[in-house]
Amino acid sequence: MSLSPVELLILTFDSLRSNPLRSALTALGVFMGVAAVSATLQVGSISRIVIAQRLAERDAPQIMVGLNWQAGSDLSAQMSLADLEFFRQRLSGLRASSGAAWVGSAETVFQTEEASPQMMAVTPDFLLTLGRPLEAGRFFTAADFANYRPVVAIDRFLADKLFKDGQAVGQRLYANDRPYVVVGVVPTKMQENAPPEGQLLVPLPIYSSLTGSRAVDTIQLRPRRIEDLEAFGNRVQQLLAQRFPGRTYWAWNNVEDIIQQQKIMQLASQALTVVGAISLLVGGVGIANITIASVIERTPEIGLRRALGATQQDIMAQFILEVALLSLIGGTIAIGTVHGIAIAVADTFNLPYQFEPSTASLALASALLVGMGAGFIPALRASQLDPVKALRSE
Repeated sequence: MSLSPVELLILTFDSLRSNPLRSALTALGVFMGVAAVSATLQVGSISRIVIAQRLAERDAPQIMVGLNWQAGSDLSAQMSLADLEFFRQRLSGLRASSGAAWVGSAETVFQTEEASPQMMAVTPDFLLTLGRPLEAGRFFTAADFANYRPVVAIDRFLADKLFKDGQAVGQRLYANDRPYVVVGVVPTKMQENAPPEGQLLVPLPIYSSLTGSRAVDTIQLRPRRIEDLEAFGNRVQQLLAQRFPGRTYWAWNNVEDIIQQQKIMQLASQALTVVGAISLLVGGVGIANITIASVIERTPEIGLRRALGATQQDIMAQFILEVALLSLIGGTIAIGTVHGIAIAVADTFNLPYQFEPSTASLALASALLVGMGAGFIPALRASQLDPVKALRSE
């Protein structure tokens, strides 16, 4: 007669309690494997958050290009909007592009407040290329460029410095003794090891009309996907050599250091994944060995239960349930232990960490899968024992 689920569960718990050493060794094997897997997943999760935070502190991933200055070069040897169009037509996977001319420090005044922000003259897609949102107001329109309107966009640092009430949009300020109307405010991007100075952006036609120069100092090229940035940069290098033969130029990836760090973290995560997989495999082998030993030790018990009416399915279910319960217990303890260690490490090194149920579920599911898989063959062997021979072995 087959056992009910409740009876099977009670019998399984009794069996585990009667063999504490064997149960502890099985749970320990699961604990080690799950701890390794859980730690691997947590390291990967923290690494992704760290990379995302560092990327958020920078402008959008992009390639910036420019020509090196050469003695005797004239204005015709500088880059212009025609070069920007050249790149737009030949770069696939280009999300946005813009040009900028460096004006330098601008003495800026609003009523009694003074500042010396860095001024840049930019093309319409400058904010889109850099990936900066607007905090207030708007950015430059086609009408601003076509009509040479004296408008500016400033960053938050400059807005807070000049406008104590926080209302910068619509105000008139003076930069290098020329009046401009503030139309927008953008976030301040902090520079490493340098205090902010403020930024002031003007439409490129304004700069051209004041200086008579139509040159741009840098061209910013933003790909659609950060994964394509390296190949994108190589293509940009080829186009630079084609566009400016005989000239020296520079091309700068603004997130190259972060990408290198990401690659190192990925390699470390892959190595830890291998360690975790090996730990789970070793744990599975241990479970299989202990279960085989348990079957041999309990052969008379199995024969007696079969003689009393237990079916093959009852015997097999009991052994698999034992392994599943030990895997669940060992895995749960491992997840809790790794969670506690992760909190301590995150607090010590100021790392971003948050418990992720999906990660814990994945680690626990792997423990159950390996444990039940390792215990399946011994359980099957136990269920196929001949009752008469099993009783005679006592």
